[in-house]
Amino acid sequence: MDAEADAFFYHPELRGEIVDPLQSAMRGFTTADMAAKATALGLPQGWWHADEAREAMRRKTLAGRRDGDLWVFGYGSLMWDPAVRFAEVRRAQVPAYARRFILKDIYGGRGTKEAPGLMAALDKAPDRGRAGCDGLLFRIRRDLVEAETTVLWRREKIGPAYRAKFVTAYIDAEPITALTFVADHRAKIIAAELTRQEQIHFLATGAGFLGSSLDYLRNVAKKLEALGIHDEAVASLLRETEAYAKALTEA
Repeated sequence: MDAEADAFFYHPELRGEIVDPLQSAMRGFTTADMAAKATALGLPQGWWHADEAREAMRRKTLAGRRDGDLWVFGYGSLMWDPAVRFAEVRRAQVPAYARRFILKDIYGGRGTKEAPGLMAALDKAPDRGRAGCDGLLFRIRRDLVEAETTVLWRREKIGPAYRAKFVTAYIDAEPITALTFVADHRAKIIAAELTRQEQIHFLATGAGFLGSSLDYLRNVAKKLEALGIHDEAVASLLRETEAYAKALTEA
């Protein structure tokens, strides 16, 4: 079996660690689902993009790209649950970026306005000495780009938080132009100015219908380990948050 026939040809160790896109709950997720959930739970309404606006953003982003296969860079849940059909997966790194816990959840998923939660976003690394963000690249075949990016936009651009951006990722020393979704600092839920202690507090105390922010952080750390990606920033943040959460329960 060769690379054209097996998406895991280069990384057989990832087989079984990545959800089959056709079995992913994220594949059929829509804003109508979000609206129904928000209504049922009495959560804030209308913060998401209208479908027409989201589609316009997708078309604008892809309008200038060359025809051909599309590479997509995942740094968080997209790595283990991409929800898009891919022909190839490769380990890669995007220089000067980092996983940063700066997405403040106030809409009820893993936090509320009164007790915000926190999730990860891809952002410019505050420490320019950092090597970059390790993640996974997924190659979408040219004939599937239209359908699969529609799924991708429904997932990553449900509301203001990220902006689609083409970046240079590296497979070893080979540069690859890839689409990814980075923190949009214009969005009110991107809180890049949070102190370390504020991050720890939100992660330890935020919770919603998707679970707690601490469980989210634990899952990110667990999945990174399963994928063979070491991110000391995530590991140290988890250690500090668990210690803080323990102290709160014992107070």
